[in-house]
Amino acid sequence: MAPSSYHIRSNSIPDRSHPVQVELKEQLRRLRSSEATSTSSSSSICHQLKGLQDLHDCVNKWLLLPLTQQSLAQGQHEKWVDELLDGYLGLLDVCDTAKDALLQMKECSQGLESSLRRCGSEPRLLASAVRRYLTTIKAVEKSINKALGKLKRLEASFPKHHDSNEMDSVLKDVEAITVMVLESLLSFISSSQKTATKLSGWSLVSKLLKTKRIASEENDNTNEFQKIDVALQTLTSVKKEKSDSSKHVKDVQNQLKDLELCIQDLEGGLESLYRHLIKTRVSFLNIITH
Repeated sequence: MAPSSYHIRSNSIPDRSHPVQVELKEQLRRLRSSEATSTSSSSSICHQLKGLQDLHDCVNKWLLLPLTQQSLAQGQHEKWVDELLDGYLGLLDVCDTAKDALLQMKECSQGLESSLRRCGSEPRLLASAVRRYLTTIKAVEKSINKALGKLKRLEASFPKHHDSNEMDSVLKDVEAITVMVLESLLSFISSSQKTATKLSGWSLVSKLLKTKRIASEENDNTNEFQKIDVALQTLTSVKKEKSDSSKHVKDVQNQLKDLELCIQDLEGGLESLYRHLIKTRVSFLNIITH
C-alpha cells in the first residue's frame, strides 16, 4: 500500500486531556499502525473498517462533552466546521459507491456461478458467461476510479501542517485516516479489475496465464478478487479441452464462493461504518444549529 502524503499527528491530544480524548488519541494511533502494516487481505480491510467504527464511536462520545459543544458552537470555528461537514458528505458518497460496487460484484459472481452450473464445460457457453462477468467488472472499475479520484481530492484539501486549534487538528486526523482506509478498500476491490479491462480475447488470456500463475504462487497475499481473476484465466486457457475444463470450472466455482463470503464481510463492515459516519455528521449539525 502506497504511503499517504498526509501526515497524521501523533501528539494531537495531550495526555492530560479528558479520558474520552485520550481514548480518541489511542484509536487514532491504532488505526495509523494498522494502516502502515496492513496486507492485501479481506481480514485486514475488515479489521480497519472495525477500527474506523470504534474511532467514530469515540468521536461521538467526544462531541457529547459540554466543552466540545461549547467550542464548536463558537462562530470562530464556523469555516472549518463547514469544511468538515462537506468532507463527511464526500466520505458518505464514496461509501455509497463502494457499497454499489460490492453489490454489483456479488450479483455478478452469483450470475457467473449460476451460468457455470448450467453450461458445464461447454467452451462456447463458458466463453459467453465469462464475457458477461468481465463486462460488469469493467463497469464497476469506472465507478471505483471515480470514487478514488474523489478521495484524492479530499486528501489534497487537508493542510500539510496544523496551524489551527487542537480540535481542528484531531478532527482532520479522523477524516484523513478514514480516507486512507476507504482508499485501501477501493483498491482492494479493484485489484483484479485492471487485468479484466485488458481481456480483449482468449489469446491474450493465454499469454497472461503463465505470468499470473507465477505471481499467484509467489504472493501469499493474493486476495479473493485476484484469485477469481487467475481462476478465470486458467479456465479460458483450456476452453478446448473439456476434461480439463470440468476441473477448472469447479475451481472457479470454489473461488466464487470464497469471493461471495469476502464480499459479505466487506459489506457488513462498510454498512456499519456508513451508519457511524452519518451519526457523526448529524452530531455536528445538531451542535452548530442549537
